[in-house]
Amino acid sequence: QVQLVASGGGSVQAGGSLRLSCAASEYTYCLGWFRQAPGKEREAVASIDRIGITRYADSAKDRFTISRDMAKNTLSLEMNGLKPEDTAMYYCAASTGYCYLDRDSFNYWGQGTQVTVSS
Repeated sequence: QVQLVASGGGSVQAGGSLRLSCAASEYTYCLGWFRQAPGKEREAVASIDRIGITRYADSAKDRFTISRDMAKNTLSLEMNGLKPEDTAMYYCAASTGYCYLDRDSFNYWGQGTQVTVSS
């Protein structure tokens, strides 16, 4: 059972930046970030596989950067140019199989960290 602990959320003004982190208890092939706003479905933000191939949702392209430290089993999400519509609970997730931007690809989920962006 892979344990994931996310941190780094907070409240910022529009245009600001935040860096989310996630600590995994062990190696998995793929790690990703998802988010869920109130009343909306959980959606993919970005993923990264073991060789560093990254995928981004259109909403995250050019603003967010996903990275991982294989030695430390950690995952990060650098978020710049934040917008009010980025407000959501952000979850890190791990996949032992595919690395698509698809909730069904991910086997394990962390507890989430809240990001709030004010206008």
